[in-house]
Amino acid sequence: MTIDEIGKRARAAAAALALVDADTKDRALNAMADSLVAKTDEILEANEGDLVRARADGVTTALIDRLTLTPKRIEDMAQGLRDLTSLPDPVGEVIESWMRPNGLQISKVRVPLGVVGIIYEARPNVTVDAAGICLKSGNASILRGSSTAISSNKLLAHIIDDAGVAAGLPKDCVQLIEDTDRESAKELMRAREYVDVLIPRGGPELIRATVEESTVPVIETGVGNCHVYVDARADLDKAVSIVVNAKTQRPGVCNAAETLLVHSQIAEEFLPRVVDVLSQSGVELRGDDQARAIRSSIGPATDEDWDTEYLDLIMTVGVVSGLDEAIARINQHGTNHTDAIATEDAAAAERFTREIDSACVMVNASTRFADGGEFGFGAEIGISNQKLHARGPMALVEMTSYKYIVRGDGQVRT
Repeated sequence: MTIDEIGKRARAAAAALALVDADTKDRALNAMADSLVAKTDEILEANEGDLVRARADGVTTALIDRLTLTPKRIEDMAQGLRDLTSLPDPVGEVIESWMRPNGLQISKVRVPLGVVGIIYEARPNVTVDAAGICLKSGNASILRGSSTAISSNKLLAHIIDDAGVAAGLPKDCVQLIEDTDRESAKELMRAREYVDVLIPRGGPELIRATVEESTVPVIETGVGNCHVYVDARADLDKAVSIVVNAKTQRPGVCNAAETLLVHSQIAEEFLPRVVDVLSQSGVELRGDDQARAIRSSIGPATDEDWDTEYLDLIMTVGVVSGLDEAIARINQHGTNHTDAIATEDAAAAERFTREIDSACVMVNASTRFADGGEFGFGAEIGISNQKLHARGPMALVEMTSYKYIVRGDGQVRT
C-alpha cells in the first residue's frame, strides 16, 4: 500500500475516531490488551525472527535489549493500554470558558490532533504504546518502525487494529507502513496533506533527518545526554544508589544517565565508591584528568564523549569545582532531556531546578523516573526536549490541540 493510500485511510479514520465516545475507546483498549496477552506466543515467535536477524547483523547489546520482547514486557505493554482506560478522556474537555461584555460565550475545548505519524527505531513496544495513546486521545496513527523490528511490528499492529475494530473503532485507526525502505520514511515526512504532526523516536540521526527533511510539523523527542551531579552536601549512600540506577537499570533508553559530575570536595571519597559499583555492573568509565587521578581504572574521555548519548554501559565522569560549573556544563553539553542533582542542600537543589534548562529536573532521584508511566500519565509516546508544542513525557493531553467555540445570540461586530 502506498503512503498516499495509507494517508487517505488515516484521514478518514481520524474523522470518525474524533467522534467516538470514551466508553468505546476504553473497551477497545481493554480488548487490545487482552488480545496481546492471548497471542503472546505468536508475538514472541515473530520477535525471535527479528532477534535472529539483528544478531546476525551484529547490532549492539543495547539495541538487542530494546528489540527484545518477553512475556513480562508483553504483559507490561498490555497493562499500559489498560492503564489508559483509568485516565480521563481529554477530548471535549473545556479548558476554560468566559463571557465577553457583548454577551458572547467563548470556550476553549480540547480536540484531537488528527493524524499522527510516528517514525521509530528498534523498539516494538512503541507500536503498542503509541497506538494506544493516539487512540485514547482520538487520533489515527501511521506507524513507521525500522526494518530491525519489522516482524514484531507487523504482528502487533494487526493485533491492535483487529481488536479495535471488533470493539467498535473505525478501521485503519492504526496503520503500519510495512515498507522499511528509507524512501518510505521520507514520503511520510512529506505527507502534509494527510499527517498533522510527526514524532520521531530514536537516535540523533533519525531525529535530525526528520526535522530537516519533513514538511509536516515535527515534535522532537528522545535524545538524552542525561547528567547526574553529586553535590558537596550529598548523602553519599543515596548518591551511589541514584547514579548506579540511572546508568545501569536499563542503559539503552533515553532517560539513562550518560554523564556523572562530582563536586571536587567529595570526589576523593565518593568516586572510588561509585566506580567500584559501576565497574561491577560492567560499566566502562571515561573521565577527565581529575577523575582519573583519583581512580586510575577510569579511561580518558575525549571532547566528543561529553556530548554523547551512549545508550550502552559507558559513562563519562568529571570533577567540577561546584554548582556553578556543574550547571554550566550540563546546559552546554546536555540535550535538555533529564538531569539530576544529589544533595541535601535545599538552596543548591532550588538553584539547580531553576537554572537547568531541561524538560525534567530531578532532585535526589534517578533520571530513570523521567517517564510517562512513572509520572502517572499512563504510557507515553516519547519525551519531548523542545518547548513547543509539548515538553517532557508526552501523554494524552500532549496529543491534543484545542479549538475555540463561540456562542452568541445574533451579535454582529460594529
